[in-house]
Amino acid sequence: MTTTLAGHDLVLGYPRTTVVHGVSVDIRPGVVTALVGPNGSGKSTVLRSLARLHPVTSGSVELDGVDSAPLNARAFARRVTLLSQSRPHPSGVTVQDVVTFGRHPHRHRFSALSADDHRAIDDAMTLTGVTAMADRPVDQLSGGELQRVWLASCLAQDTGVILLDEPTNHLDLRYQVETLDLVRDLADHHGTAVGVVLHDLNQTAAVADRVVLLHHGRVIAAGDPADVLTSDHLSEVYGLLIDTTVDPETGRLRIDPRSRHLRR
Repeated sequence: MTTTLAGHDLVLGYPRTTVVHGVSVDIRPGVVTALVGPNGSGKSTVLRSLARLHPVTSGSVELDGVDSAPLNARAFARRVTLLSQSRPHPSGVTVQDVVTFGRHPHRHRFSALSADDHRAIDDAMTLTGVTAMADRPVDQLSGGELQRVWLASCLAQDTGVILLDEPTNHLDLRYQVETLDLVRDLADHHGTAVGVVLHDLNQTAAVADRVVLLHHGRVIAAGDPADVLTSDHLSEVYGLLIDTTVDPETGRLRIDPRSRHLRR
């Protein structure tokens, strides 16, 4: 089932501080939407509000054009999942246990795993490359391995919308590439609506269909990567000169910040 998740005119904040000012964003089926911007621009706060994990001061979060507020947490979790930056570091459980936890919105308390549960768990572990470590205790994993296990748990939730907050964090180059490939596969082959926060602008240009550029809690530009990731926009937002070019052979957008010392 395809699902569209949207935030309309979101105002978000913390006690006595507003950090997001009237932001609207759509996470559409089969589309990878990337939220980018400097630290403190509100990217993760917006993503958490779309997952209903951050309270909305004003505005609304909708699923397929309908306000999601009446849905209880379990019903919402059957349709939307979030891989957050801050996750627990469990002990005494295996990789298989953590991935199985992703099925919690679909199961009744203490019920046995169904055939659908087993299929979703096996598929998620295969896609993220953690099948071989299924019986390993998670407290013996590296940061990158644990990141992949939590991603597998999200995929096992088998939702129409997946939200990813810096999913390539702690991963070496191989698994960064494989994670971004997986993001594209989810959108292209499964029709999943993907919203992702990224810091690496070249990764953003490579993987995203749409980009939302945030600064000080406001949308500076939104749309096609080539229209958003311009030298003018990025130089203004990041406070340094940034060149953007298109590779004439591949057609890929390349983003290069200018530095006094880094070799060009």
